[in-house]
Amino acid sequence: MKKQTLTISTAVTFALMGVATSTSADTLRLLTWGGYAPEEVVAKFEAETGHTVEVTKSNNEEMIAKLRATGGGGFDLAQPSQDRIAGPQQEFGIYKPIDLSKIDAAQFIPSMMEATKLNTTVDGAVYAVPHVWGTSGLVVDTKNAGTVKDYTDLCSGDVAGKVSYRLKRPTLIGFAYAMGLDPFAAYGDEAAYSDIMSQVEAKLIECKAGVKTYWGGGDELMGLMRSGEVVASMAWDTGGWKLNADNPDITFVAPASGALGWVDTFVLPAKGKADDAAYAWINFVMQPEVAAMITAAAGNFTAAQGADAFAADDLKARYQASFPPEAIDNIKWYPPVPAGLEAIEGGVLDRVKAAN
Repeated sequence: MKKQTLTISTAVTFALMGVATSTSADTLRLLTWGGYAPEEVVAKFEAETGHTVEVTKSNNEEMIAKLRATGGGGFDLAQPSQDRIAGPQQEFGIYKPIDLSKIDAAQFIPSMMEATKLNTTVDGAVYAVPHVWGTSGLVVDTKNAGTVKDYTDLCSGDVAGKVSYRLKRPTLIGFAYAMGLDPFAAYGDEAAYSDIMSQVEAKLIECKAGVKTYWGGGDELMGLMRSGEVVASMAWDTGGWKLNADNPDITFVAPASGALGWVDTFVLPAKGKADDAAYAWINFVMQPEVAAMITAAAGNFTAAQGADAFAADDLKARYQASFPPEAIDNIKWYPPVPAGLEAIEGGVLDRVKAAN
């Protein structure tokens, strides 16, 4: 009788353990970008946590559309860019606030964490933390254009006829900062923003004679830099590092007034059902060694503190040369664009293009 009782008790114990395990080991439905959840990272996470991961690859437009269609359902963790959070949340209510007490903040680069929290706060609640990031700034042939340290240096007579940039909003924003203006601070004041853009317009028209060409695509710019027709340009960090692999004189330079940064984040969809698994994933992938695995797959660095030390030696060297700590802290992160500003920028770009 005692033996039978023990057998029943043991069976009950194992049954309860099974319930506990199935309850804690959730499936994480992750809506993300290509390269942000490599198979080896997923396998390592599943082995260490017991959670399983279902990955759906997407982009900003599709993420917002999917979450809007379901009222924030269907996924437990998503990764839109930080400028796609406050607006959609205010309009559609598709996210839930982040519980920062469940985030290991020590794993994040502090300036990136603070910037993302600021740009994704709605009604006093934080809706995102940073993950993968990148910047635009200057790509410079340091042998032939060593004096180019900021956006407005592209107007210097030293490099006249051998510079290039796009007629796009990053050029407007970059030139504004290099001129000592603060366009992002003026986002809430259309008149102030118009005044800043008028000053930038005049500067770009003044500089136009020294521009070799306004590049339209990355391949075009790469060809111009490789041929030596262009010795300095505005471009992305990854493009500069790719050129550096072929020619050590060419590299990405973070401008003195600050590189312009984008951040893809972590957000919790409003109707997500596996918050514990979502927080476990965030804290897991922000470990420096794991973050370096994501950098290898995605090509961009993450907001994980110290992850560059685990990157491939050549990429680590390029990153550290372009981004000493003070350059990281000086990045100007893109906030959401208020209504009306794109029309102002479009008018400026049209007039610069048409100017003689």
